[in-house]
Amino acid sequence: MTGTPSTEWDPRAREVLDDQIAAYDELRGRCPVAHSDFLDWSVLRHDDVVRVLDDPQTFSNAVTDRLTVPNGMDAPEHTEFRRINDKYFTPALMNDFEPRCRAICADIVDDAPRGVATDLMPAVAEIFAPRVQNAFLGWPADLEEPLRRWTAKNRVATLAQDRPAMAAIAVEFDGFIRDLLSVRRQAGDAAPQDLTTLLLSERVWDRPMTDEELVSLLRNWTVGELSTISASVGILAHHLAVHPTTQQLLRDDPTLIGAANDEILRMNAPLIANRRVTTRQVDVGGQVIDAGERVTVLWASANRDESVFGDPDEFRLDRKPEDNLVYGRGLHACPGAPLARLELRVFVEEFLARTTDISYPSATAPTRAHYPGGGFATLPLVLR
Repeated sequence: MTGTPSTEWDPRAREVLDDQIAAYDELRGRCPVAHSDFLDWSVLRHDDVVRVLDDPQTFSNAVTDRLTVPNGMDAPEHTEFRRINDKYFTPALMNDFEPRCRAICADIVDDAPRGVATDLMPAVAEIFAPRVQNAFLGWPADLEEPLRRWTAKNRVATLAQDRPAMAAIAVEFDGFIRDLLSVRRQAGDAAPQDLTTLLLSERVWDRPMTDEELVSLLRNWTVGELSTISASVGILAHHLAVHPTTQQLLRDDPTLIGAANDEILRMNAPLIANRRVTTRQVDVGGQVIDAGERVTVLWASANRDESVFGDPDEFRLDRKPEDNLVYGRGLHACPGAPLARLELRVFVEEFLARTTDISYPSATAPTRAHYPGGGFATLPLVLR
């Protein structure tokens, strides 16, 4: 490693985990590129993060030997597999899925208790994420609870960096997908005509996709979706509860919900970070980083950079959309962003339409989620 790390910090220290957003705000102000054993080099400022995202030749996405389609690839592999990925997130497919998504939202909101403090995470958010994902992919309803349990185990193992547990959890998830692919192959022409079945006919470089590639692509869609969508639902609900003026604004004009969601998630990130690895020696924010070093892009910090957003906690709908990095940027922007935006817009529309008030009980405080998750672990709210 060339040079001395700008600072040493512990991303898993209690004071950081208790309030990741505040910790990153403080760190960004005194050290825009920080070093830790857990995250290696963490990039916190908006302009430095944009530089990383806009230079995939220097900051590679191929951070692991494990096949990760398409996000863990560089060109030309990324280009070919992203072509397949993006066929499943077109405006036409999103429009087709919207009625099913809306029905799921309506059922979940209608089932939530009224008039009493209820933890919205298990009661709503953690039900919505796997249910809507299963519906999009055509997966069976009885997979919903195993996916919820899997997501919780994966979060704990990742925070602890328990490598054996992480490996076992990965194998478990791949087993879910292999079983789903096997069922469809065995059914032949009788297989359900869902997106998972359609994937079986995809070809890359004029050859069929391998099972490893199919499993990896579906894993990438699902793992990211389960954790970030449930976190996003909690973040959006919390903001509406503690900001009644914004809640009323969106009740009065639901056409603002999509832009409002992006702004709220800018302030409080559902996905904390992503990794890159340097391909050459490079200077980032005045810190020299050698080739082969791990770099962590901290979305939760960059999207609150005062030099770009002023007061990062000020809710504004007139910001430049391109400054908001909640769905990434450039070649490796979130592959499922169209679906995520649809799901969250429809959820908030139904959440507001099927309630008259969302409030925050002062007697019971929420608890924040720990890295790698964002948002809240518990979120007591009162719905009316």
